[in-house]
Amino acid sequence: MRDVFDSPSEVTIGLEEELLLLDAETLDLAPHAAAVIDALGGDARFKLEMPAAQLEIVTAPHATVAAAADELAQARAALERAVAGRFRVAGAGAHPFASGLGPLNPGRRYEAIGAEYASVARRQLVFGLHVHVAIRGADRALAVYNALRSHLPELAALAANAPFYEGHDSGLASVRSRISGLLPRQGVPPALPTWDAYEEALRWCAFDDPRQWWWELRLHPLFGTVEVRVPDTQSTVADTAAIAAVVHALVTHLAARHDSGETLPVADSWRIDQNRWSACRHGLDGAMTDLETGERGPTRERLEALLETLDVEPEPLARARAMLDGNGAVRQRAVAAERGLHGLVGWLADGFVPAGVSSADAPG
Repeated sequence: MRDVFDSPSEVTIGLEEELLLLDAETLDLAPHAAAVIDALGGDARFKLEMPAAQLEIVTAPHATVAAAADELAQARAALERAVAGRFRVAGAGAHPFASGLGPLNPGRRYEAIGAEYASVARRQLVFGLHVHVAIRGADRALAVYNALRSHLPELAALAANAPFYEGHDSGLASVRSRISGLLPRQGVPPALPTWDAYEEALRWCAFDDPRQWWWELRLHPLFGTVEVRVPDTQSTVADTAAIAAVVHALVTHLAARHDSGETLPVADSWRIDQNRWSACRHGLDGAMTDLETGERGPTRERLEALLETLDVEPEPLARARAMLDGNGAVRQRAVAAERGLHGLVGWLADGFVPAGVSSADAPG
């Protein structure tokens, strides 16, 4: 696995977002993603995931966040045009009122997962944003991974976008991680002291497919990327770009510290998970504990300090700062209070494609 991280490459960023496929009339989840993928005619931007009501957009690697976000916006527009009339599409960490159990997509991989994890697999109706950053130098990437684990709670709090579940307010900023956590190898990942330790972990699990290393952060053994999996899917492309820009800047910041000769800190997983619970329960309104000193402070202040440290591009930085005043979870609750949960899902679908983005490149 070291070889793919040692192979020559620029620092690139790629995005994967898992999306809700909705019935156009009821706005409930529509378990027909396979039919939509077939109708898209092999367009490589669109892929199946495990739930039958979930579609995934996958961008190519890009040199900048802006370029990745632009491809994402065009892909969203193409997808919306392709399904118009029968389905709608939306972005969120969970559907606000759909049943928590749903069928799986067909295919050998998903059938094997369904056979192993039974009804827990059918409960994985949750939707995440995955940000891939290519960091070269195997030991450098490993050091960045181990240090980046400590920042998962802040990223989760900023990106929290799943307060409603099965028709009720869950009381959480994001219910997604609690549902995902029904499966093994979820949440805060273990520290990996060496590449040999990583390979031994995969060997011990006896995976046929290393993609079942499902933690909220991982070193992707096929792409050679640091893959951040903790954010909820965002409702708008602007929010997605903001989260992606923060992740990209954080990864490059940690890499620069490593390059300067600094030994990056490696915190205990249980300490990180304590802050991860605060992000899940309270989102931006909670408090987190310094992993070294034990001092507690407001989550918003931690994020404000982090944004001051990072070299984030101006436009997504402004959006990230605006999200500190009201991220996806906050906005969902405000819209639901005014329009109800059905109206909320309609609002999510209405904002799926940025205003002014052409869908002329859509299939068919």
